[in-house]
Amino acid sequence: MKPDSNAIRQRYDRIAPYFEGLEAAMEGLFFKSWRKRLWAKVDGHHILEVGVGTGKNFDYYPADARITAIDFSEQMLKQAEKKRGRKNVNVELELMDVQSLYFADNSFDTVICSFVFCSVPSALKGLKEVYRVCKPGGQVLLLEHVLSSNAVLAALMNLLNPIVVALVGANINRNTVKNVKACAFTSVHVDQRSSDMIKLIEARK
Repeated sequence: MKPDSNAIRQRYDRIAPYFEGLEAAMEGLFFKSWRKRLWAKVDGHHILEVGVGTGKNFDYYPADARITAIDFSEQMLKQAEKKRGRKNVNVELELMDVQSLYFADNSFDTVICSFVFCSVPSALKGLKEVYRVCKPGGQVLLLEHVLSSNAVLAALMNLLNPIVVALVGANINRNTVKNVKACAFTSVHVDQRSSDMIKLIEARK
């Protein structure tokens, strides 16, 4: 049985105080440079960040943008609130699930997510919501880790996935590029610098 939103939320609530420490090595070695590439692609003034977590992207926010950032974990959001205060970041933080966004249709110039859809129980439902709140002609930017194209490694990832989900709530075997292409975007492009398991995806509505 697949975990529901409440089960995943509880796992992130549990690890929220330790989250940055748990990912510190990966963040320094890999994720930080990818975040810079992701945010360098942002267009427009009104931006929605989905899955703000502890605020790891705060350092890359455009200075002149209006940014709303959401997360479905109350404890992760509390960590982001503390960091917002320390760094004096201009961002509106909201407790919200990407599978059921409160925003009106066509609200944002850019919707941006980093390592989020691995944790969304119904990834396609969440992507359709992201599509809905993005303005016509606007962009959706996703940085995601995905299932390897190597058959042996993919088999291992599928084998380990239930354990990882049980521990931290994240799936390591998602095919997010395929899921994005299943939505109604006019174009979907994978950045050529993407690796086998980390994809930077650009979609236009």
